Amino acid sequence: MKKSFISYSPDCPFPIQNIPFGVFSTAGNPPHIGVAIGDQVLDLTILQQHGLFPGDWFQAANLNKFLATGPQNWRDTRRNIQELLDSETPTLRDNPKLRTAALISQSAVTMHLPVEIGDYTDFYSSREHATNVGAMFRDPANALLPNWLHLPVAYHGRASSVVVSGTPIRRPCGQTKADDKELPSFTPSRLLDFELEVGCIVGTGNTLGEPIPVDKAHEHIFGLVLVNDWSARDIQKWEYVPLGPFLGKNLGTSISPWVVTLGALEEFRVAGPTQDPAPLPYLRSTGDWNYNIELEVQIKTTAGPNWNPIARGNFRTMYWNICQQLAHHTSNGCNLRPGDLIASGTISGPSPDSYGSLLELTWKGTKPLKLSGGEERTFLRDGDAVRMTGSAKGNGYIIGFGDVIGAVEPAIRDERLIVER
Repeated sequence: MKKSFISYSPDCPFPIQNIPFGVFSTAGNPPHIGVAIGDQVLDLTILQQHGLFPGDWFQAANLNKFLATGPQNWRDTRRNIQELLDSETPTLRDNPKLRTAALISQSAVTMHLPVEIGDYTDFYSSREHATNVGAMFRDPANALLPNWLHLPVAYHGRASSVVVSGTPIRRPCGQTKADDKELPSFTPSRLLDFELEVGCIVGTGNTLGEPIPVDKAHEHIFGLVLVNDWSARDIQKWEYVPLGPFLGKNLGTSISPWVVTLGALEEFRVAGPTQDPAPLPYLRSTGDWNYNIELEVQIKTTAGPNWNPIARGNFRTMYWNICQQLAHHTSNGCNLRPGDLIASGTISGPSPDSYGSLLELTWKGTKPLKLSGGEERTFLRDGDAVRMTGSAKGNGYIIGFGDVIGAVEPAIRDERLIVER
C-alpha cells in the first residue's frame, strides 16, 4: 500500500490514497489551490510556480480552469501529486525549503468555495425520501408520483447562495399559511430543516444542444462533496404549488470544502437498487455507479459543547445514480459547465435512523428527537449547528470528505413587515 512521508493516523480522512482538491488562504495572502494530506495542505500554486506541474491552472482563485482540462489531466495530476508525496520520492521530502513553503497546517488556513459555481441543480433521487414525503403530504398508498420511477426529478437551485462549510445560515423570513388559517402570514420560518446530500462537481461540460450519453457521463464529473441543502419547510409548503421550490430552498446551501475525486472513490463503486420498471434507453447505465460512502448527521445546541448524532445513512442507497442524473440533465441539450454543482437530493435509507432530514426523523414534527441534556428538537432553533460527515472505508485507510458545518443565526426581523396570523 502506498505510503507518504507525511505522517498521519490510520483513521485520518486524508491519506495519500485520497488527495482531495480545495481552495485555501493564509493570513494576508490571496487564495491558493491545494490538496489535503494528513493534517496538512499541500500548496499546488507554489509547486506549479516551482515547475513541478505544467500549465497555469493552479494560478487561479478556484479550480474551474483545472476542471476544464479534462479527465486525463485530472488523473495524471493526482498521480503526480501522490508520487511527490510518496515516502520513496526525494523531490519534496528532501527539500526542506520547498517543503516549508508548500506544506501548511490545516489549522492555519481558511477554506473557500473550491469552484466558482455557475449553476446549481438539486435532484430528488432517494426513493425512501420521496416515499416518506409522499406518504406525509399525499396518499401513503401512492406516495410516489407517476413520473418518479421513470426519470430523475430535479429543480434548479440558486448558485449565489451556495456557501462553504462554516458559513452561518440566517433563518429566513417568508410567507406561510397555517392549515387552520384563511390568510397567509409573513414571519421568520418556524420549520427550518437540513437535508443530507452528496453533490457532484462538474468537470468538463458539454456544448449547448449536445446531450451527454449516460455511458460517458462519469468522464464529465470531477468529484464529490457533501451538501447540506437547508430548507424552510413552512415556506416551501405554501409556495411550491404550482412551480416548485423557490424561497423555501434558496436561503442557503452548504458544501464541504474538499472535492474528493472519482478516482479516489473508484474501489468504492457498488451496484444501486434494482430499477423497476427499466429506465428508457437514454438512462440505462452500465456498471456500478453508486458509492459506498457512509454518512452521518450531528446537531449541537447552545446548551452545551456536545455533538448529538441523529442520523446515519449511505450514499449507496440512491435510486438514480450520478451518471443518470447528468444524462437526464443534458438530454434536452442543456449545457453544463466546469464548476457546476449537481446535488443528489436528500439521502434517506430504509430505517428511521437513516432518514436525511428532520422532516422525516421527527415525522413532520410529531415525534421529537431526544438530545443530550434532556433537550428535544422537531426543527432547528436559533443557535443550533449541524455537522455532516462522510467517509469510504478501504483496506487500511479511509477516504474522508471532511465536514460540512453550519449554524443557524436569528432572522432579521423587520416589525413593519411581520404579519402573524
